[in-house]
Amino acid sequence: MNTTGIQQFELLLEGKMSAPLSGKYFDCVNPSHGEVFARVADAGEMDMEIAIMAARLAFDHGSWPRMSIAERGSYLLKIGKAIRENAKELADLESASTGKTIKHTTFIDVPTAAETFEYYGSLQQLTGETIQVSSPHLCLVEREPVGVVGANIPWNYPLIMAAWKIAPILMTGNTAILRPSSAACASVMALAKIIAEVGLPKGVLNIVTSANTQTARQMSSSSSVDMLSFTGSTKTGQQVMEMAAKNVKKLVLELGGKSPNIVFADCDMEAAIGGTLSAIFMNQGQMCTAGSRLLVEEKIYKEFVEKLVARAKTLKIGPADSFETEFGPLVSVSHRDEVLKIFQQSKLG
Repeated sequence: MNTTGIQQFELLLEGKMSAPLSGKYFDCVNPSHGEVFARVADAGEMDMEIAIMAARLAFDHGSWPRMSIAERGSYLLKIGKAIRENAKELADLESASTGKTIKHTTFIDVPTAAETFEYYGSLQQLTGETIQVSSPHLCLVEREPVGVVGANIPWNYPLIMAAWKIAPILMTGNTAILRPSSAACASVMALAKIIAEVGLPKGVLNIVTSANTQTARQMSSSSSVDMLSFTGSTKTGQQVMEMAAKNVKKLVLELGGKSPNIVFADCDMEAAIGGTLSAIFMNQGQMCTAGSRLLVEEKIYKEFVEKLVARAKTLKIGPADSFETEFGPLVSVSHRDEVLKIFQQSKLG
């Protein structure tokens, strides 16, 4: 294997980038051409324990939960600015990791990640409220940080999902451990390097990559983690819920589904066809919100389907790093094989 130009990414632990204690790394393969483009730290159980304890200490004894909204927001705004300054590198890595087109990562993923940090960093207040009750009592709602929050993200939108988790968790005064999917995480670990340079207080944010199932489970089962935010498959979500129940963690689950796309006869035909194509073909259809069921009113069914098929046939399939490509590869060979298997089963009825 030619290792020229292959980047190596470490773990974000205790405010700095650190090599895994085991010295192990796993390869990141570009699905457009099947070549390794990066090596990422493969955290073991001790690495995860360091991350959890760092977040615990930062919340219990650090300054972060006690900072003002404006102080915490200033860090998030710096992260947003740094994402924009490193936009090309992040877009290239996101495309190489996931197979999504470079147009998509350049004009959607990276700007959205920056905008997320900028939005939360610009919030002026996160205050409570007084509730009127029909009795001689004062009823107040106070908002306080939950504590240490563990967050898991899938492989289909690494940068955006990382921003969606990290920004609100930190802005509300919590500390965090983020675990991106090992299937596509190079862009997130590049983001980790950017965040380390911004200089968040020690332990406030820890980003841990691992291909080890047991390491991933640690975050869900640890009594030092107060809350879990999980985005991924329904099956894994059930396992996360089971582990979280043992010490009654707060839990947020965003799991898989089948999203219906409904087209009525009074629609704007061209707009509906464009929306339908985008709904199912964006990111090669690898989205939890993909319009994977198309329901068309009978009156326009034949015309709509014929036009949709004709438009679909014009999509330019190719390597993700070409700005001419409209439909890149699936995230991995194993995922492609699974999709083909399901396709064959559907043809057999």
